[in-house]
This record gives sequence, C-alpha cells and structure tokens, in this order.
Amino acid sequence: MGVSGGIAAYKAAELVRLLRKEGVDVRVVMTSAAMQFITPLTFQALSGQPVHSELLNADVENAMGHISLARWADTFLIAPATANCLAKCAHGLADDLLSTLYLAATCPVYMAPAMNQAMWNKPVTQENIQKLQAHGVRFIGPEAGDQACGETGLGRMSEPTGIVRQLLSASAQQPLAGVKVLISAGPTREPLDPVRYITNRSSGKMGYAIASAAVRAGAQVTLVSGPVALPAPDNVTVITVETAAQMYDAVLSRAVGHAIYIGAAAVADYSPAMVQPEKIKKQAQQTSLILQKTKDILAAVANLDRHPFTVGFAAETHDLENYALSKLVQKNLDMIAANWVGQAQGGFDSDQNALQVFWPGGQEMLAMTDKTQLAEQLIRLITERFHEKNTA
Repeated sequence: MGVSGGIAAYKAAELVRLLRKEGVDVRVVMTSAAMQFITPLTFQALSGQPVHSELLNADVENAMGHISLARWADTFLIAPATANCLAKCAHGLADDLLSTLYLAATCPVYMAPAMNQAMWNKPVTQENIQKLQAHGVRFIGPEAGDQACGETGLGRMSEPTGIVRQLLSASAQQPLAGVKVLISAGPTREPLDPVRYITNRSSGKMGYAIASAAVRAGAQVTLVSGPVALPAPDNVTVITVETAAQMYDAVLSRAVGHAIYIGAAAVADYSPAMVQPEKIKKQAQQTSLILQKTKDILAAVANLDRHPFTVGFAAETHDLENYALSKLVQKNLDMIAANWVGQAQGGFDSDQNALQVFWPGGQEMLAMTDKTQLAEQLIRLITERFHEKNTA
C-alpha cells in the first residue's frame, strides 16, 4: 500500500488495520510528504512490517529491493493518491520509491484519490485519470462531501470500509464469470415526423459504465443501447436501437437467454400516436399532440416465466424512496437503483452520480462518486444478491 502526502493519510492507518483484520499481509510505502502527516511507526505497528520510504536503500538495494517489493505484492493500492501522485504515475515519472513501484508493478493497481474539489475537477487532473485508466489502473472513489480545507465537493477519499470491500471483492475470482448479462442504456427517440422527435436527457453514461463493470466481473455482456455519443465498451456486444418499441423487441427477444437484466435505459413512457410522414409546418398558433403509453420493458422482463434476475432504475425529482419501493413491488423486481435528477450534482449527463439501492428486505446507499466507480459498486451489490437468490 502506497501512502502519498495528503491529510487523508490518517484514513490509511485505519485502512491497514481493516486489511490486517481480514487476514491480508500489508507492506506500506510512504512518500516523504506522507511522513509529514503521519509517522512510519504508526504503519509499522499496524502492519507488523517495516515501512519502506527510501528508493536507494543501501541495506537492500544490492538485491534490487524495490523490484522485489513490487513482485511481492498481489495488489498495489495507493491511498491516498494525491493530484501530484496521479500526475507522476500518469506521466511515468519515478523520482521516489512509490512512483518507482508503480512503474515496476505487474499486479493490479488501485488508487483512492484524495484532493481539493477544484484540483479534482481541473481538466489536467481528469486527463491524468483517463491516462491511468487506459493503462489499467482502477479507481476507488473519490466521494463528495465536506473537505478539510473547508470546501465541499468531489475529492474526499473513500471510507476505509468501502475500499476494503472493493479490494476483497476484486481480488476474488471473477464473481460473474460466464454469467450472461443483458443491459439496456441510453435514451429512446420517439419520432413526430422525419425531422423531430421526443427524447430525454439521458446520456447513457451510467449504463455503459455498468456494462464495462460487468465485463470486469467476468460476465458475458449484451448492451441494448439507445442513441448516445459514447464509444462501445470493450468486449461487449452492442445492439443499437432508437425507439421504445425497438428497445422492447430487442430486450424481450434476448431476456430469456440471460441470467441478469439491468434496465438502466431511460425509455420513453409515451410516444406519439401518429407519426407524420412529412415535416410538420409551423402554421397554427397552437397544436395538440396525442401520446400513447409505451410497453413497459422492465415489468415484461420481470414477469417472464423464466425471467432473469431483474434490476430496474428509477430517476426521481421527489419522494425517491416511496416511488422506488413502489416500483420494486409493482413490477416484481429483484432490485432497483434510484437516483435524484434535476439537482446540482449527479443525474443525467453528469460524470458523477449517487444511488439508493433497494431489494426485498434490504437497501444500501452508494455515495456520490464517478459513474465508473458507482458502476463497480452496483455490480458488486447485484452479484451478491444474484448469487444469494440462486443458492437460497
């Protein structure tokens, strides 16, 4: 575990304690800045191992100690990962032990970022994150909330309990290995005429992130997608559709052959009763539009004779919990993920979101974070409930 220099270093001590409690062997590497916030003696006491901080240690360098340390690890976690640490790793700098270990590591690498919200949102930081993700680094957090500097926003290091849960889940054998997962994502477009259509604000980012997370969990993923401006996720079969009727047909024709269905698409509730064959001209001061209800994809899947484990989504502007629980029961769902829309943070077309997830007899709040991380957390919950149901 690498500890870089930020106030969140105090959380790293609790993280080591929790990992050791789970039977994990931990060796801690600290930067010189980290040692200004917390002493190596603390980590030595908690880990039961000497703390490493010097790149060129005369006692071990003849044996290439930094390489040996990199090869020893099954997993490399940097927590907290400061903006400076992210930048160095993204650009391949290796001027201390921690950054050198990152370059030398061949095991999975995780980073738990922690920084001021303005630093997190800076374009150059986001570019560094994208580079690291492209290199295979997996991010845990950050979360939104009050920060030590007195500001509020995205940038808080995730809580140690959540980090440990994700690490242990990821280090296990892929929990959805071989499981067929069907996901719907994005908006639908309901045409009025050859030029105009009715749609909604969905960008498809959440559904696409869920598809990628399911692949990382070992699943065989088919993604039924409405019109979005996103690249197809790697190792995912993508079926493109436009209207709610087309999405209904695409999902229902495949649902029985899949073990899990995740309905993350924002499907239109209504479509025009009549589509004009020619462009509607602007003539009258007012016009009327007759809409008809679309078929309920989620309910149709959940009520199949051999239905998959069915997960719905609920985007609400008020009374979120009541609407979500009502939808869970009325549509016979196994799980529902509800989120607020129309607010300052999260929701449609944002890179961040938060979810309140409900299932019969339980619920869990997933705090505001990047949708990629949120998707990982949601897939973990779905996996747990899916296996629990199948072994009950």
